[in-house]
Amino acid sequence: MHFAHPHFLWLLLLLIPLTAWYILKQRNAHATMSLSTTAAFNAMPRSWKQYLRYALFALRLAAIACVIVVLARPQVRDSWRTTSTEGTDIVLAMDVSSSMLARDFDPDRFEAAKSVASQFVAGRPNDNIGIVVFAGESLTGLPMTMDRSMLLSYLSNLQMGILEDGTAIGDGIATSLNRLRDGQAASKSIILLTDGSNNTGVIAPVTASEVAKEMGVKIYTIGVGRNGTAPYPVRTLSGRIEYQPQPVVIDEATLRTIAESTGGRYFRATDNRVLADVFEQIDALEKTQMDVRHFSHTEDNYMLWACLALAFFAIEMLLRYTVLRSIP
Repeated sequence: MHFAHPHFLWLLLLLIPLTAWYILKQRNAHATMSLSTTAAFNAMPRSWKQYLRYALFALRLAAIACVIVVLARPQVRDSWRTTSTEGTDIVLAMDVSSSMLARDFDPDRFEAAKSVASQFVAGRPNDNIGIVVFAGESLTGLPMTMDRSMLLSYLSNLQMGILEDGTAIGDGIATSLNRLRDGQAASKSIILLTDGSNNTGVIAPVTASEVAKEMGVKIYTIGVGRNGTAPYPVRTLSGRIEYQPQPVVIDEATLRTIAESTGGRYFRATDNRVLADVFEQIDALEKTQMDVRHFSHTEDNYMLWACLALAFFAIEMLLRYTVLRSIP
């Protein structure tokens, strides 16, 4: 047991002068009566109440002591512990361009990617994970964290249209590398999910992959989209969104080069099931041994002492005004 304010325990020393004062007071606290002789009373036994009356003072001291302990705030505190587990630093780089609304996945590519990414995050409790989104530009959605609830909440609330449209794959990789730069794990990787080819941005994808290679970061690339054509969203002259079949164009050559040059792998996801399988394969690949420190929170534990103080005081009052009541 620990105390939040241990200095209050010095107040327990007050019990010593209080006890001394009580003893001195009791020496002169006897009633007097003038008699010629007390010989007739010498053989009379002492009443049990005479001894029990000292318990009143003991109960009062016990109540005061318990109050002092409550003021010191006793606490139950768990300590740090270190365990060896499998974990790594990972950034999920997700394409949020309008083409991700294509409906060759159920209900569309974007929602399918969010769902599978959420399952992946939930299954990696010991990883330090960040989220980067990119379209015509890139943005850090969530910095590196081990807070699963925060990651899942972000993925659940992620919406389209937060960035200018386009596909800046190189910028997405560069932003991801910036997030990984300060990571502590020995293994670092990027899972990049896109359904197109680089058509905008400041940094070329291959250039970004060369930087990743120098940093020792593996990049796993996922091309999302079935073979052939897919129903893509198209805005009509009236402003309505309609879905029209269009060819699926994914720059697989560049995505494969990015992955292989950094020691990662390229995957092609053609439907929801294949996309889930891809994340399962990556989950099995990216695990390394690492030490994780755990900390349990501190809780106040004064309720017992407060109850004892109340009980001692109540018993004292009960005895004082019943069986041990004194008559002036």
